[in-house]
Amino acid sequence: MRTARSLLVISVLLVGCGSAPASAAPGHPVEFIENRGSDTLVNLALAWAELYQQEQPEVRISVSGGGSGVGLAALINGTVDIANASRQIKPEEAEQAQAHGIRPTEFVVARDAIAVIVHPANPIGRLTLQQLSDIYSGQIKNWSEVGGEDRPIVRLSRETNSGTHVYFLETVVRLGQKDNHTLFSTDTLLLPSSEGIVSEVRQNPNAIGYDGLGYVPPDLKVIAVSRGVGEAYVLPSAATVNDRSYPIARDLYMYTAGEPTGVVTAYLEWILGQEAQQVVGKLGFVPILTGAQP
Repeated sequence: MRTARSLLVISVLLVGCGSAPASAAPGHPVEFIENRGSDTLVNLALAWAELYQQEQPEVRISVSGGGSGVGLAALINGTVDIANASRQIKPEEAEQAQAHGIRPTEFVVARDAIAVIVHPANPIGRLTLQQLSDIYSGQIKNWSEVGGEDRPIVRLSRETNSGTHVYFLETVVRLGQKDNHTLFSTDTLLLPSSEGIVSEVRQNPNAIGYDGLGYVPPDLKVIAVSRGVGEAYVLPSAATVNDRSYPIARDLYMYTAGEPTGVVTAYLEWILGQEAQQVVGKLGFVPILTGAQP
């Protein structure tokens, strides 16, 4: 457990997202949890950390993003207690961890829908997975090819260190086919954050992007997605994630180096409980517990 983290840095980080944590009781040592990784999870992880510290003032939790790959690399290097990831750990990452004497332990902490978003002026309101694959691989270049206006398609994606990028590549661009090696079109604009994709779609009527549902503001248009021709077009929501009718949905993860102990165990148990799962629903994600909707 890394217990030499700067209290000042951690307090500043959490004050930036709300009220500062309560002071620890005199005589009780302060314990620290370093939590890093997925940008999809970062707002949820910050909300959890702030609430938990109000209840457990002897614990300080530092939360930062950077992407799933960044968080898992930090876990492998032994510089974090918990790595956040919006995808499962890759076999090569697991091998690197084992080479460092680390056995990553996986926890599913929430679920998420990946929403496909366009400018509200775009008349297109539904697409099949095959059409999305063809758009992002560059086979479809103009909105008129899918029933829209004669405008060039501007493709937006998260950067390659993002777990959301990896998930979208495997599930949408490659249609979930293990032997499919299709890549994003080379002119796809890679952006470092969910907020960046939202901002670009908001400004560009030719753009198409994807984002975790919890990050999509109401002024953007969300595309209904179908698994194939003749199948239902479904919008992302907590209900359509849980009934598995929305085709672009995933689990969200936290990883520890081996079985967690001490304060990390207590924190993860709290995250998987009713109170923390209600926060999941409030932030637009899907709780893993039945009845934990806000």
